[in-house]
Parts: sequence; structure tokens; C-alpha cells
Amino acid sequence: MKIFPAIDIKDKKCVRLIKGDFANKTEYKISPIDQAGKYKDHGFKNLHIVDLDGALTGETVNLDIIQQIVSKFDMKIEIGGGVRDLESIHKYTDTGVEKVILGSAAIKDKNFLKEACQKFHNKIAIALDSKDGYLSVSGWKEKTNQLTLDYLEEVKNFGASRLIYTDINRDGMKQSPNLEETVRVADKSNCPVIISGGVSSIEDIKKAKELKNNNIEGIIVGKAIYDGDIKLEELAREIDA
Repeated sequence: MKIFPAIDIKDKKCVRLIKGDFANKTEYKISPIDQAGKYKDHGFKNLHIVDLDGALTGETVNLDIIQQIVSKFDMKIEIGGGVRDLESIHKYTDTGVEKVILGSAAIKDKNFLKEACQKFHNKIAIALDSKDGYLSVSGWKEKTNQLTLDYLEEVKNFGASRLIYTDINRDGMKQSPNLEETVRVADKSNCPVIISGGVSSIEDIKKAKELKNNNIEGIIVGKAIYDGDIKLEELAREIDA
């Protein structure tokens, strides 16, 4: 199982949000580039990055930071945050990232998602942010009437190469991921699924690795790293364990 340590960027700093709330954020002193280097030094091969400035503006605000991380460290990077047009996807793929994550734009406009998957083969990941079984968009402020599993059924043949499933109720709360629901998503998905939201301990990683579902590709770990609940040394031992 791939482990994706996370970097959320806001105002050129590493931050973490509680349930996606910009008013409820913690800033960390380390820069995103130094944090990526730290992950690389511990042997991590994959990296999950969210441009929170981009999520607010719809622009590739921190493209320069992404370029530096890609060029300095040999890691497979997935990047998301306010990607709403083909031009933004193009800018990111040009830097050499492995996947570009589409969230709200892919849910609000399925045609955009289909076109992106066709034009950027094997580069598009979909972020499914779910609350009580329904998708949420616009930084989780807006709950849709679209059931997560119904949406997945509609788009599963579009050609996305990865799904990132987040239970919003768990994100940033360190209450353990919703593995049961993630398995349901993975059973319905045509592409590999990443577990996201709520990882609180190394035990959560071990439980995820024990899941009997070959379609679950990896797990994202964020706040628990920054708050010291999971030490990078012990997390690194799970990379190839």
C-alpha cells in the first residue's frame, strides 16, 4: 500500500485545516519545500499536495513551489486545489507531477471531467469528498444532493486513473478513516482508490493494509504527522512492510 504524506499550502506555508475550514487552521513553521525534503529523506516515494490558495481562487497560485518540489525530489506527486480548467491541468502536468486532482469542478461538470480524462490520459485523479453518503463541493461548504456511489457509477468509465475518497466527518479530526465506506467506494470504482481523512495513529495504517480489497491503492497521512501523533520513522517502516 502506498503511503502519501500530505502537504497543504496556504500563503507559502504548510497548514492543516479542520474539516476544510479556513478559519480553523494551524500553520507550521517548516516550508512546503523543506517538508517535502523531510519526507524524501525518510524514504517516502509518494506525496499528496493541496494548494489551498488555488482552492480559493481557481488559479495555480503555488505553481512555483510545486515546480521546485518536483525538480528537487524524485517523488510521485499528486496535486489538487481549485483545478477548474484544462489550462491549469496542463501547467501541472508540464511540471512533471504524476496526477492532477479534480474535485468540485469534476462533480459540478461531468463533461469537464470526461474531457480532462481524454486529454490527459492516466493523469487525472478525482477527489470524492463525502458527508453522510453525499458529495460536498466548494471547500466542503456546499453539500450536494448527489449520492457518492451514484456519482461514481455515472463517471466510472470516463478514464480517471485514481480516486481519493475523504469522509469529511473524519478529516483533520484524527478519529480514524472510514474504512468501511472506502471499501464500498473501491468495490464500485474502475480505478484504484486512496484512503483519506482521519488517520490518527500507526494502527490506522496497519488496519488499512489489512483490508481485503486489491483496489485500494494507498492512504494519505496529514495532521497526525504534523502534530507528532505519528513519527515519520515509524510511518516509513510501513512503506514496504
